[in-house]
Amino acid sequence: MMGVFVQEMLQLYLIAVVGFTVRKTKILNEEANHVLTQLILYITLPALILFSLNIQFSFALLGDFLWLMLMSAYILLLSIFLASWMRKRSQLSTNKKSVYEGLIIFGNQGYIGYAVVFAVFGEQGIVYLTMFNIVYFILIWIYGIYLFTRDTVAIEWKKIFLNPGVLFTSIGLIIFFLPISLPVMLANTLESVGKMTIPLSMILMGSLIANVSFKDILFLLKDKYIWKSAMAKLLFIPLLLLPFAAFSIPFSLFAVAFLVAGMPSAPTMSLYAQKFGGDALFASLGVLVSSLLCAFSIPLLYFILYLLY
Repeated sequence: MMGVFVQEMLQLYLIAVVGFTVRKTKILNEEANHVLTQLILYITLPALILFSLNIQFSFALLGDFLWLMLMSAYILLLSIFLASWMRKRSQLSTNKKSVYEGLIIFGNQGYIGYAVVFAVFGEQGIVYLTMFNIVYFILIWIYGIYLFTRDTVAIEWKKIFLNPGVLFTSIGLIIFFLPISLPVMLANTLESVGKMTIPLSMILMGSLIANVSFKDILFLLKDKYIWKSAMAKLLFIPLLLLPFAAFSIPFSLFAVAFLVAGMPSAPTMSLYAQKFGGDALFASLGVLVSSLLCAFSIPLLYFILYLLY
């Protein structure tokens, strides 16, 4: 099993190398990252979510759903407390403190998370991850913005419930809980489009890394808070889920939650920083470092799972 995991991870990272190469050689231009983000966010990821939840309801799956929601709420709550504590102990400027906190709490569960989980657990893993992400999608649109504004007026409630993650997850759950299923032709179309999320996500990751200059990379190597946020996000936070391993939770169920809790920091933090007056460069570098280090941390987390089970 460990050998299969390593092989799948290597394939994902090779796709990221493709993204890095085509951006560096300017086959993809400066607008490519925005286009890829929009394509994934509004087309391929919603299709993947709808396809993955087009399954027959069972009480066993309902139990899985409740476990995943519990683990998601638990780990996000602990992440908030940890990030708040680390923020208070830091000596960062005000416009960096909110970024620092966001980098620790919110991971790249929508892009890299789906790529990793699908590579290891297939379609069943996508079902689990979609359920696990429900709390995350709502929180990143509420608490994520609050971190930068500290003002509830700035939270756009309409956008929270109409953003693609929350909207299509809700539609998918309605399909899941009702005794209906999508027409075969539509389901096959959603499958074909949805599975593009995985390679496109890794191409986007490689392209984002290619955008950072060598000078910026040298700068980030000197900033201890970049490294602290990455270590907390990639290693310490997923380890907080280990108490759940004492319960009789199926391996794939716990593994999805455990691995996804250790995803690199969310690129959304860079967007929030730019929009709400945070330090956008600090945010981008934080995302970059954690994205690079996840190539080592994700296999390490899986090895820990291998030892536990």
